[in-house]
Order: sequence, then C-alpha cells, then structure tokens
Amino acid sequence: STIQKQRHELQLLTAELKDREKELSDMVAVHQRQLLAWEDDRQRMLTLAERCNILENELHKRNEIIKTLTKRVKVLESQQNDSKTTLEHTEQKFKELSQKATDTTLHCQVLEEKNQNLNCSVLELSAKIGQLQAREQELLTMLKLKDKDILEATDHITEFTSKFKQLESALRAAKSEEFSINKEKQDFKLRLKELLLETNKLKDDLCEKMKENNDQREEIMHLKQENGYLKNELALTVEKANRKEQLLQFARSKQVRTDTELSSLRQV
Repeated sequence: STIQKQRHELQLLTAELKDREKELSDMVAVHQRQLLAWEDDRQRMLTLAERCNILENELHKRNEIIKTLTKRVKVLESQQNDSKTTLEHTEQKFKELSQKATDTTLHCQVLEEKNQNLNCSVLELSAKIGQLQAREQELLTMLKLKDKDILEATDHITEFTSKFKQLESALRAAKSEEFSINKEKQDFKLRLKELLLETNKLKDDLCEKMKENNDQREEIMHLKQENGYLKNELALTVEKANRKEQLLQFARSKQVRTDTELSSLRQV
C-alpha cells in the first residue's frame, strides 16, 4: 500500500510536471512570439528613424530653397523699384523733350511766318524795281524824243538811280536776311528731326522698360506662388513628421510594455 501510495503520488507529480512543462512550453512560445514582435517593432523603429532623418534632411533643403527664393524675391523687388525709378525719370525726360519739341515747332512756325512776310516784301520790292525800270525806259524814250527835257530827265534819272541803288541795297539786305533765316530754319528742322529721333528712342526704351517690368512682375508672382506651394508642402511634411513621431512614441511605449512583460516573465 505504501508503494502504491508512493506510485500514486509519483503519477500525480508526473502529471503536475507535465502540466508545468506544458505551461512552460506555452510561456516559451508566447515569449518567442513577443520576441518576434519586439524584433519587428525594433526594425520598424529603425526604419521610421531612418525615414525621419531623410525627412529632416529634406526639410532642411526645403528651408534653404525657401531662403534662396525669399532672397531672390527681395532682389527682384529691389530691381522693380529701380525700374520704377528709371521709368519715372524716363517719363519726366520724355515730357521735357516733348515740351522742347513743341517749343521748337512753334519757333519754326514763327520763322516760317517771318519768312513768308520777307518773301512778300521781296516780291513788292521786285515789283517796284520793275516799275522803276519801266519808268526808266519811258524816261529814256522821252529823252530821245524831247531834247528840251534832257536836264530835267537827267535829274529824274539821277534821282531814280539813287532810289534804285537804295532799293538794290535793301533787296540785298532782304536776300541776306532771307538766307540767314533759311539757314536758321534748316538748323531748326535738323534739330527737330534729332529731337523726334530721340523722342522715338525714348519711347522705345520706355516700352522696353515697361515690358521688362511686366516680365519681372510675372516672375515675382510665379515665385510667390511657388513659395506658397513650398510652404504648403512643408506644412504637410511637418504634419507627416509629427504623425511619424506619434507612431514612434507608440512603438516606444509598446516596447516599454514588452520589456516590462519580458522582465516579469524572466522573474517568473
């Protein structure tokens, strides 16, 4: 009976040992699964850390690009201000040249009127000279016909000759004045042409500056739009990085719980 009792106890101990062995096997399997899960989490954490570094580098590059674009926008704004100043100066110069051309045109008109008046005077003097020449012919005819009036005719001829000389000197002076006026008119016409050419050149420069200003404005708008796109993309990148940081914190907390469970299992 003692042997049977001991055998029975041994059987009970064997059964209990089997149960303990089964429990230990289950615990080992659970531990192995936890180790595999921990290893997966560790690999995932390493991957997330690497991606986080890549995103940080990309964020740094984007910040550099934004700084460069900001500097370029400031430079373009400075160039735009310089272009505005140059445009205002050109417009002021164009107004001055236009006023000068108007004054020159008015002066040319006055000179043309004066020239017309001188031409009229020359025509009147020519008519008088013709009349005097006709009168001289009449007097010569009368001298040939009438011997009695020779002295009187001689006096008249002398008087008319002096008047004729005076008229000739007046005609020479008028012609000289007309020549100087024509020369001055030609000079004013040349000056007017030069002013018109310079005005056209300034107009072309003004159009070119305005075109360049419009191009710079379009480039500034494009850069501002690109800057907005980059800012939005940067915000999205920061949001993604925050989410990844939250996932990393969850993984760390999970690792802490796993380490705690592993420590408790080791204590058991």
